[in-house]
Amino acid sequence: MDVIGARAETGSASFSLVSAAGDSRRYASFAERKATYLRSTAVVTFARSRYVVAMLQFSHRSVTLLAVASFCIAAIARADEAYWPQFRGPAGQGHADATALPTQWDAEENVVWRTPLEGRGHSSPVVMNGQVWVTTSAPDGTALGAIGLDYETGEILHRVIIFNHDPAEIEEIHQDNTYASPTPCIDEGRLFCHFGTYGTACLDTTTGDVLWRNENLKIEHQGGPGSSPVLYEDLLIIPCDGADHMYVVALDTATGQPRWHRERSAPFRDDPINHRAFSTPLLIEHDGQPMVISIGADQAHAYDPRTGDELWHVRYVGFSNVPAPVYGDGFTYLCTGFYDTELWAVDVSGQGDVTESHVAWKFGGPVSQTPSPLLVDGRIYLLSDTGVLTCIDAVSGERLWVNRFGGNFAASPLYADGRIYLCSEEGNTHIFPPGDKPEEIVTNSLPGGIMASPIAVEHSLLIRTDEALYRIATPESSTTPPTSE
Repeated sequence: MDVIGARAETGSASFSLVSAAGDSRRYASFAERKATYLRSTAVVTFARSRYVVAMLQFSHRSVTLLAVASFCIAAIARADEAYWPQFRGPAGQGHADATALPTQWDAEENVVWRTPLEGRGHSSPVVMNGQVWVTTSAPDGTALGAIGLDYETGEILHRVIIFNHDPAEIEEIHQDNTYASPTPCIDEGRLFCHFGTYGTACLDTTTGDVLWRNENLKIEHQGGPGSSPVLYEDLLIIPCDGADHMYVVALDTATGQPRWHRERSAPFRDDPINHRAFSTPLLIEHDGQPMVISIGADQAHAYDPRTGDELWHVRYVGFSNVPAPVYGDGFTYLCTGFYDTELWAVDVSGQGDVTESHVAWKFGGPVSQTPSPLLVDGRIYLLSDTGVLTCIDAVSGERLWVNRFGGNFAASPLYADGRIYLCSEEGNTHIFPPGDKPEEIVTNSLPGGIMASPIAVEHSLLIRTDEALYRIATPESSTTPPTSE
């Protein structure tokens, strides 16, 4: 294993996970403004019960995996710490319980810290126990790793090279992709990193040690890895939808060995290019039945996450699916993929093939092909890759309004602090409240492009650009009361 300060060399390519520990000038400037605020404001501190914290940590796994209903529990359970365990947050739907978030920033204003990240990656940050983790890769994919940072300061704590590959083993990726696009999952003391066909691994978040590796989930991506894993109890659930093999697998989180493996059940078209998908599953619970909803090419499935048994599936015509599904009030909403993409509303109470019986409506207007949908208060917000935002009534499928933003979009929308955040590939973030067509939109810019989905924890935004990772907050709201003994 290679850790802090390590350098991996494979053939003629070299990759070093060594980077500066942030921009001290900007951080010092922020710290000065924060100190000024503290000197002029009476801060009331509250003692946190060690017993409550311990119990919340003990129950963490069950808290994080009960989808929409459990999101409220998770919000309460982690209200005293920054917590974002997977792609799109605790419930996997882009909702955050963060408050007092900033609405104005630039490269210096309201930047708590900025830490340059070596390598390339589109994975979102995950946060737990005062640490922030992202995955990264050499531009040619020959080295794959993870970087752990201190949440408060942005200081790099761990640089870990997890996999090395010979250049001959590496597929060419799509120009908009990287070899570190899947977002990792984090649990108590463990980080689970997935790089598609190039390997899956578990890290100790305290030491940076690699606890296990699995390099047996081989598929032909034809574009690079994209699907992120999700955690359910002691299982790491991973969709593997390649041109040659199409299946979903659950690995034992303690060993990395498969516990169940389920082939996609619906027929595929003859051309292998139409077999590929890059979507991330969604864990929900409906009428007491946990299920993992996974979108594949030409089909979407609901499985029992404990056993992998198929509960239901729908069939459509579409491949290269990227958006993750969302769920609310007994329906899941999924994007069908290229070329004539539609949004389908599917009643999750069915069994078997429910294509003809449980599809409530289909919407064929501008539909997301990369950003995932966002469901807020009975309305679905669909952001196209070219910046067309469509608001749809979740019950009827009726289009309510359309707004056009400039630029291109790959990051999924975020809902936090009563606002929707849209991050563009050009580095702009558009902010507005949900509901009717926004009359006022606030736009902020950062240097570099944004492909990774933003996250919000406590009173801060974490935004990964192609240059650095930013923590953004106001001096007032970033105040953390000290823990009383």
